[in-house]
Amino acid sequence: MKLNTMHPNEGAKKKRKIVGRGVGSGLGKTSGRGEKGQKARSGYSHKPGFEGGQLPLYRRLPKRGFSNAMFKVEYAVINLDDLNKFENDAVVTPEILKEMGLVKKSLDGIKVLGSGKLEKKLVVKAHKFSSTAKEQIEKLGGKAEVI
Repeated sequence: MKLNTMHPNEGAKKKRKIVGRGVGSGLGKTSGRGEKGQKARSGYSHKPGFEGGQLPLYRRLPKRGFSNAMFKVEYAVINLDDLNKFENDAVVTPEILKEMGLVKKSLDGIKVLGSGKLEKKLVVKAHKFSSTAKEQIEKLGGKAEVI
């Protein structure tokens, strides 16, 4: 392979489109936008699915089916290392967590996750526990109570 024999791959280099010039570009005068109308103006853009004012297809079709998303259970989560703010042998309830600002909204309940390291013996009352969180709380002599 020599430098004088090297060349870019087929289609790798394209000639820049020059618009508005009548010098053989084929895009003179109106720059390939046609005559008048909204699409010929500068700054034109439309939303995806816009059909020029005609009722879009996604609105013309009947809506069918059922989504279970409305009934999804969503837990407010808290990690073990956040529980180190409490004193030894303290009872941790969802109300106390909300009061201290560790949980903003209690949603459908509180779930304790096993992220971080717990250093205190606590009695934690929550709606759900991850297996690692439960294991770590009980390892230190504490209690993980499901409400």
